Amino acid sequence: MAVIKPEELRAAVPPGQRLLGLDLGSRTIGLALSDGTWRIASPLETIRRRKFGDDADRLLALIDAHDVGALVLGLPLNMDGSEGPRCQSTRAFARNLLARRDLPIAFQDERLSTAAVERMLVAEHDVTRKRRGAVVDKLAAAYILQTLLDTLAAQDG
Repeated sequence: MAVIKPEELRAAVPPGQRLLGLDLGSRTIGLALSDGTWRIASPLETIRRRKFGDDADRLLALIDAHDVGALVLGLPLNMDGSEGPRCQSTRAFARNLLARRDLPIAFQDERLSTAAVERMLVAEHDVTRKRRGAVVDKLAAAYILQTLLDTLAAQDG
């Protein structure tokens, strides 16, 4: 497989397999998992980044353990929609991962996802800064993945 458009995921992934959402940061990778019907995204875990090989090994183990059929990577576009260095880094991560495992990867615009999650944690749950740091990455991954799931559901009618 390769990088595909989000609307091509249904054709590329067997029914019942899940999607794994990733929020790639410089120090962590937030992970979220869809259910088998692609309706709900749930936070899974946050990986502390090390070397790419270690990160990839952990991701591949999770992919196998959770019957994941495709990845959804948050694409950190600039506010004007252009791509900067962070997008290049995300695309390189996808290429390197594809060299280790042949599976579909789709990108989802992640603009403001972390900000939205942090606002929700403060406004609705009064979560401390320290606690936010521990959960924001996996919640941002869930936000990114849920956005894609909602878009696909709307297209399905």
